[in-house]
Amino acid sequence: MPATRRSTLHQQTTVLCLTLGLASLCAFAQAAHAIEFSADIVNRDAAGLAIGAAAKLYVSNHTVRIETPEAAAGFLLIDADAGTAYFVRPAQRIFMDAKQSSLLTQIFVPVDVKDPCRRWQAAAGNAGVPDAGGEWRCERIDDEFVGDRRAALYHVASAGSESRRWIDSDLEFPVKLLAADGTTIALEHIRIEAQPASLFDLPPGFRKLDPRALIERIKHSDAWVDP
Repeated sequence: MPATRRSTLHQQTTVLCLTLGLASLCAFAQAAHAIEFSADIVNRDAAGLAIGAAAKLYVSNHTVRIETPEAAAGFLLIDADAGTAYFVRPAQRIFMDAKQSSLLTQIFVPVDVKDPCRRWQAAAGNAGVPDAGGEWRCERIDDEFVGDRRAALYHVASAGSESRRWIDSDLEFPVKLLAADGTTIALEHIRIEAQPASLFDLPPGFRKLDPRALIERIKHSDAWVDP
């Protein structure tokens, strides 16, 4: 093989290796950042006693599934990137906007540890919370441990409501909220492990139910009685 051709082939091979190497590095970095985990969501009163049964939380990338005892017939499905929060009822093969059906969809969403207010405000706006578009303030106070995990502690103020919230620095996810009355909502028994993709799928063929449209149909039926 001529020397010139060997030199050109060597240069092409070097460029290809560098390209593949960078691609592999980027893929590794993305995979390392895409943490999947599950946990229990536990409510406690000001004395630290558990209130009711725990809810279940599953997280894969920026998608969250929450199963609560109060809504045993379905589950909440949050896509933080798409800005959606649905309540899914598999038996009826329907889903609907979660709105204010659960406070959990406004708290347990992936956030930027350096700027968590943006995602929390977006979640509140998506839920239809009054004055969600007003001023939100997230003031970082300190770093603390919640259980055995390091978390950034924030004082959060919005629309007449104040709370303290802890964000796990590695998971980039809220792990605890302390309300003004002393009650807490926190993640416990965090298990970092791969989650089944099926947990976060909205099955094909499911119909979206619009409660407002349903009310309008009822209004035009014989079943409607004016208040």
